[in-house]
Amino acid sequence: MHYARYKTILSAKNGMNLYRGCTHGCIYCDSRSRCYGMDHDFEDIEVKQDAIYILEEQLKRKRKVGMIGTGAMCDPYIPLEEELLITRKSLELIESYSFGIAIQTKSATILRDIDLLKRINEKTKCVVQITLTTYDEHLCKILEPYVSTTAERFEVLKIMNNEGIPTIVWLCPILPFINDTEENLVGILDYCIKAKVTGILCFGFGTTMREGSREYFYSKLDEYFPGMKQKYIEKYGNAYSCLSPNNANLQKIFSQSCIQNEIMYETGEIFDYLYRFEPKNNQTTLF
Repeated sequence: MHYARYKTILSAKNGMNLYRGCTHGCIYCDSRSRCYGMDHDFEDIEVKQDAIYILEEQLKRKRKVGMIGTGAMCDPYIPLEEELLITRKSLELIESYSFGIAIQTKSATILRDIDLLKRINEKTKCVVQITLTTYDEHLCKILEPYVSTTAERFEVLKIMNNEGIPTIVWLCPILPFINDTEENLVGILDYCIKAKVTGILCFGFGTTMREGSREYFYSKLDEYFPGMKQKYIEKYGNAYSCLSPNNANLQKIFSQSCIQNEIMYETGEIFDYLYRFEPKNNQTTLF
């Protein structure tokens, strides 16, 4: 861990990342890609110095309240958060200034902050987003070794629903020749249906690879799936988008299940929902 100075915490579109880097160890992580310009080791977490002070100053200057999104580039509940409490303190500010939050994680540590999430949702809007990639618990520990298991994340989804907090599942990535099976998809969908999720985000059944993330992914394929790297090279070369050969069949199962269970699944509709500020006290909206 190391500290670095930053001038801002919120992006122009209210995106918020409090840390840079991650220790979850997911073998497919796009955030390792060199295009993001990270100049330190990925597991050496960069903590934004004075993040809470800077965030409050930015919130004060906002002309209108709206949704804040976090978790896209770095999970807000990496293990270091249990010690530093920066995510929790940021949620306290968001609640205090009457903003909404769309927060994404793979960690059951989010349950620690359910009191704040409930208060935000009672005042404005809170949406909890959970990534699910595999129904197989053994495979989960290979693909995502240092994060809450799929079963634990399923429990988070159920608890959030019971507390009246809407949830979105990110069904990605689905790795070709590894977890791109009907059995895996049906298992995840069953979890989503039982947890009464609001929507499921799926960008096609496959994965993406860039310089930096590709090399790490291939090293893990060699470690856990001997011969699989060559299969990827032969099938996809240096392509960014790597769709599963089963994509069409899985898409059909996915869309039919979502329609039958009244779950949002159109990408545009879900992002519109996430960005749409819905105050409960006649506040002026940002979007």
